[in-house]
Formats: sequence, C-alpha cells, structure tokens
Amino acid sequence: MSEQQVYVRFPEEADAEEMTAMYKRNREFFEKFSPSNSEEFYTVEHQLQLIIKSKADREADRKFDFLIFQKEDDRIIGSIGLSFVVRGPLQNCMVGYNLDQAYNGKGYMTEAIKQIVRYAFEELKFHRITGEASPRNPGSIRVLENAGFHREGISQSNVKINGTWEDHQVLAIINPSVDI
Repeated sequence: MSEQQVYVRFPEEADAEEMTAMYKRNREFFEKFSPSNSEEFYTVEHQLQLIIKSKADREADRKFDFLIFQKEDDRIIGSIGLSFVVRGPLQNCMVGYNLDQAYNGKGYMTEAIKQIVRYAFEELKFHRITGEASPRNPGSIRVLENAGFHREGISQSNVKINGTWEDHQVLAIINPSVDI
C-alpha cells in the first residue's frame, strides 16, 4: 500500500484565510455540481464563523467537518464532512466533499474519504454512510466507488443547482463491524 499523500483534521480558526482562498479559487468549479453560496461565504469572517460553528456541531453530534491537507506542504486542498447525522436505530450520516480543481485526478479525495469512513465507523460508531453525486460528475461517483461505496439508485430531482432540480446518484457504505 502506498504512503498516504493527504491527511484530514478538524478545521481551526487559523485555517480561515487559507480556506477562503481555496473556496474563492474554485468557486466556478464547485458551483458546477453544488448549490451556489452567497457572496458572504467567500469572506474570511464567514469562514471563521463556520469554523467556530463546526466545533459546536461536532460537540453536539450534529455534523463533523474536516479539512483535507496535502501531506508534503500542509496546504489545504479541500474539505469533507459528515452531515445529516441520525442516531438511534439508523446510525447513519451523509458524506459531502470538495477538492481544489488543481488536485483532481490524483486519488487524494478517495484517500480522504477512506480516512473519514474509518473515523466514522471506528470512532463515531456509524452503521451506514451515504454519498450523492451528480450523474454529470462521473469522477465524483468513481471516487465514492473507489472508497468502497456501492450504488443504490437515483434520487430524482433532489438538489437545486444553478436554478435546476437535478438527479443524484446515491451510493452507500455499510460498517462491516457487527458490534455497533
């Protein structure tokens, strides 16, 4: 197995400026497949507030946000999160992610998702994680499949992107542990 080229960690307040720059640099690219963000989203102040909120969300077991770093230079190259947390008999969540366009196609996101899945199953004790990707974005579907997710079906007309309701491929991975 090759040595890891990326690592993930929770965002810290000191990351706000670099996060903002990464989102600004990739705004057009990210908005091809994701709902648009407000102008405010692209400010350091807003990113700082999101980082502060992410800590509260994590402590309340609501949502778990992470940043993806390239190991060789500790540069932020993306973000990944576990949201829509449901406990009780379901024990599931949804993974969402984005990666700086300059780093696409190198296996970094697959590696980051595998790290998050391991954390979600071993530390957070989730039973199931879903992910969704636009059929117009086959690379994102491939990333999830390469990380061990299986296709489950199409959610029709479920996300509004650039004014149009779009279908999404639903994929999932199940915790192999029977002890949770």
